[in-house]
Amino acid sequence: MQYRTLGRTGIKVSPYALGAMMFGAGGNPDHDDSVRIIHKALDAGINVVDTADRYSAGESEEIVGKALKGRRDSVVLATKVWGPMGDDPNQRGNSRRWIMTEVENSLRRLQTDHIDLYQIHRPDPDTDIEETLSALSDLIRAGKVRAIGSSTMPASDIVEAQWAAERRGLERFRTEQPPYSILNRGIEAEVLPVAQRYGMGTLVWSPLAKGMLTGRIRKGQQTDLSRASIFTSFRDEQRLNAVEQLVPLAEQAGLPMTHLAMAFVIAHPGVTSAIIGPRTMEQLDDLLAGIEVTLTDDIFDRIDEIVPPGTDVGAPDQSAYLPPAIKRPDLRRRPAVTNSAQ
Repeated sequence: MQYRTLGRTGIKVSPYALGAMMFGAGGNPDHDDSVRIIHKALDAGINVVDTADRYSAGESEEIVGKALKGRRDSVVLATKVWGPMGDDPNQRGNSRRWIMTEVENSLRRLQTDHIDLYQIHRPDPDTDIEETLSALSDLIRAGKVRAIGSSTMPASDIVEAQWAAERRGLERFRTEQPPYSILNRGIEAEVLPVAQRYGMGTLVWSPLAKGMLTGRIRKGQQTDLSRASIFTSFRDEQRLNAVEQLVPLAEQAGLPMTHLAMAFVIAHPGVTSAIIGPRTMEQLDDLLAGIEVTLTDDIFDRIDEIVPPGTDVGAPDQSAYLPPAIKRPDLRRRPAVTNSAQ
C-alpha cells in the first residue's frame, strides 16, 4: 500500500478508505461479520475508516468502535455530523449547540477520546459558517478532534469557509469529501481544483456510482441490487447508456468493472483517497484485488469520450446535494404579480 498525504495535514493515508455506511441495520446487521470486514481491510493496509453519526442511527459508529479496540492508534478515524439524529429539530445541522452535543455522542459510540477527522456531512444554509468553524476550532483546542473537513460542499462554499477561517482566526477545513466516479465527474471542474489550491485532502465517495459501475446494472436487464429500486439514477437513460459503453471497455482492458472504476478515481492528482463501502467480505475481497491496477492513457482517453471531463451523466439522484437556490422553486421564480417586464 502506497500512502498519500492528506492535504497538508501531514497525516499519511491509504488510497482506499473504508467507508462504514453499510455496517448496521442499513446494510450488514451482523456486528461480528462487520468487525471481520473492518479487520481484513486494516490487515490489507487500509488505514482510514470513515463513518457518520447518522449511519444506521449511530450503530455504524458503535460497530467501528468495537472493531478498533486494540488498533485505534494505527487508524485514521473519520466521522461526520449534520444529519438528523432524532425528532427534535435541534438534533441536526451545523450549529454550535448541536456539534458540541453530538461530538460527545460520537466519541462514546466510537469508544475513543478523539476523532482524527471530524467532518460536516452537508452544508447548512441556516447556520453561519463562522458559527460552525468556531465550534469545530474549540473541539480541536480541547483535543477531541485533530482535523476538520467538509463534505459535498459546492466550490463557492469551500472558498467562503476558507476565507471565514482566515478572517476570524479559526481552524479551517483540511479536507473535502465529494462524490466522484466515472459517471459523476462534475467536481473536476471546480471542487477538485479549489481543494488543491487550498491544500485540502479529498476523500471521494461513491466511486462505483452507488453500484452502477459494478457490472450488476445493465440496460434492459433485471438486477439483484436492492438500491436500484430506490434511486432514480439507476433508471436514468443517459447513465445506463454510459455503462453499456464502459462494459466493453473494461473487457478490452481485461478488468472487472469495479477495478476500472476504482483505478480511474484514485488516478486523479486531486484525489487523496477513494471511499469503498463493502457490505460483505466478498465485496471487500473484489475491491482489494484491484488495488494495484493502473490504467493506460488510451483507456483514460476512451473514458473521456464516453463521459467528458467535468461533467455528470444524467439527472441528479436523491442523495445529491442541491443548494437552496436550485432546490427551492421560490428562490428561482419571482411572484406572479412582479415577474413581468412591465
